[in-house]
Amino acid sequence: MALLPIQTALSLSSKPSLFLTPKTPSPLLLTKPRRSAVTVMSMEAGIGVMATKLGMMSFFEPTGKVVPVTVVGFKEGNIVTQLKTQATDGYDAVQVGYRRIRDRKLTKPEMGHLQKAGTIPLRHLQEFRLQNIEGFEPNQKLDFNEIFKEGDLVDVAGTTIGKGFQGGIKRHHFKRGQMTHGSKSHRQLGSIGAGTTPGRVYKGKKMPGRMGGTKTKIRKLKIVKIDKELNVVMINGALPGKPGNLLRITPAKIVGKNIPKS
Repeated sequence: MALLPIQTALSLSSKPSLFLTPKTPSPLLLTKPRRSAVTVMSMEAGIGVMATKLGMMSFFEPTGKVVPVTVVGFKEGNIVTQLKTQATDGYDAVQVGYRRIRDRKLTKPEMGHLQKAGTIPLRHLQEFRLQNIEGFEPNQKLDFNEIFKEGDLVDVAGTTIGKGFQGGIKRHHFKRGQMTHGSKSHRQLGSIGAGTTPGRVYKGKKMPGRMGGTKTKIRKLKIVKIDKELNVVMINGALPGKPGNLLRITPAKIVGKNIPKS
């Protein structure tokens, strides 16, 4: 029996072969999912202000209870420098400037940005992303007494005190080894993983390294006292940073009350 050519055999077959018919890949497989490069800012519960940490003290309540408080002061500033809208920037936010400085301390683009709003030279600029920016205008001064009152809960953000390069005991509160009985391991880190399997150190392993000097936020702190004469505020508890540190004070986020659940 003579063998037929492959083209003739294919033409005689009523059904196309699944092995010889090339499949068209799905368009979903050709396109790789792209990771969004847009950083989404967290929504604030309301407009906030910037302040300067002055130090800590003890505050005596009328009942005689002693409360540890941090005294926060205000320098010249807390002025609205720019309004960002959904149409121009893709989100609604209020940019606020704080702490007046000399003109020569700023670059020409920075000076031009502030002159456009008609404000004085300011050192710090921060944004407060809000759900609604109505009622704000450039060169508007924000008053702490109008935004907050005694008894309110606030979120305070700042930079912690830098400790430099520290070991595992100070940085992660590890326990030390025995100091006697022939022990050779006192403050060493010890084993950091197995040998052959997995043969590597897991990511995120707690080890010696630089400690402090990072941004942190302490939530739901109570405003104990507002002194209008001295222009200071006393907030319950400790705040990040050393005296003179820049702080960011915003209304405390409470889901379902001033922040939507979604």
